[in-house]
Amino acid sequence: MPLPLKFPVDEREVEFNAIRAQGAGGQNVNKVSSAVHLRFDIAASSLPDEIKGRLLALSDSRISQDGVLILKAQQHRTQEMNRSDALARLQDVVDGVSNPPKPRRATKPTYGSRQRRLESKSQRSSIKNQRGKISD
Repeated sequence: MPLPLKFPVDEREVEFNAIRAQGAGGQNVNKVSSAVHLRFDIAASSLPDEIKGRLLALSDSRISQDGVLILKAQQHRTQEMNRSDALARLQDVVDGVSNPPKPRRATKPTYGSRQRRLESKSQRSSIKNQRGKISD
């Protein structure tokens, strides 16, 4: 049984455009617009503001500078399946940012790790010192 969605995406806020798919597929690819472009305007959506902020902060190439998430679905042979695939992928992106990131706690290196670091630095230094000219 699938888990209930915390922040479901409203289909009315999503714009779909049917396009022709790329790649192999014979005549069907050339004559049928089965691929789907999904456009989701993040700022104009009904998602909570913190989710919108996290989505806009993602360094994802699928998000334009205008704050529009664009997904292309062309895996399946029918437009309906590609449409549902694009919606599922959009929901995955939203679910990925729905949990806030854990705050980082500053830690100090242990005494042993500092000693190992200094020992490796001194070993490397001695190796490099042996590369110099030999003086009598």
